[in-house]
Amino acid sequence: VLFRSAVDVDSGAREVLARSIESLPDEGYLSVPRSIRYPSANGRTAYAFHYAPTNKDYAPNDGELPPLIVIGHGGPTGMATSTLKLATQFWTSRGFAVLDVNYGGSTGFGRHYRDLLRGQWGVIDVEDCVAGARHLADEKLADPERLLIRGSSAGGLTTLSALAFHDVFKAGASYYGVSDLAGLDADSHKFESHYNEYLIAPKAQAAAVYRQRSPIHHTASLTRPMIFFQGLDDKVVPPQQSEAMVEALRARGVPVAYITLEGEGHGFRKADSVVRTLEAELVFYLRVFGIPVPGALPAVEIENLAA
Repeated sequence: VLFRSAVDVDSGAREVLARSIESLPDEGYLSVPRSIRYPSANGRTAYAFHYAPTNKDYAPNDGELPPLIVIGHGGPTGMATSTLKLATQFWTSRGFAVLDVNYGGSTGFGRHYRDLLRGQWGVIDVEDCVAGARHLADEKLADPERLLIRGSSAGGLTTLSALAFHDVFKAGASYYGVSDLAGLDADSHKFESHYNEYLIAPKAQAAAVYRQRSPIHHTASLTRPMIFFQGLDDKVVPPQQSEAMVEALRARGVPVAYITLEGEGHGFRKADSVVRTLEAELVFYLRVFGIPVPGALPAVEIENLAA
């Protein structure tokens, strides 16, 4: 727990002024991350944190493997960390395993690893997320028929690309995700205006590569259920990035849900927004897998999903 404190230098007495959270959850509901490495495409090694389902009040049926949620972090040159994330614990306490992936290009593993993403955004990240899911399924730590992927912002591109170009995942969730790289380049704020030249290609070479890597141009390959979350005030990845995907999937009869949040930008800040989106995502997965939805959870409209 991080906290700010005042210390009396004479007595050594300490007064806690503020905490990041008031108290830790019961350890019986906390999943402790396990740092793993695993083989990925072209002989590479990838890294991740694996969280096993943990809830002291429930145990799986004999032989039952848990569904797995693979997380592609944002950035895309950011990193997954092992710090306490209550959103991750939300999933593990409800019977899901979680794999938080530090794909090639992530910070924290040296320059060579970071440079793996140079010109390869939408390729290396996707390969490492796919390989991680397969690895846990092979290790009997996840149900191969219930593999999911979720990501926000740049991780949304990873999510959409994994579903468009691979057949491993059964459904996915995109939070204010990138679907059109050319559109992102045109709308990007000044600070990141040349970021895509590093991640994809210099502008002179970019048109064909941008199209090849943009899920909006490959919606015919998207057949798995998707849920999208979008802040309507997002200036970094504008709502049209999600809206175009939703319209394309809706028109093709693919199961799709779309939840918008007024007053939210790039990243959801309000507590009720976080609760609303997590619960909606949970309902979405339960319905996709045909699991009864507890009555306390909100209704979620999923178009094109058979009852």
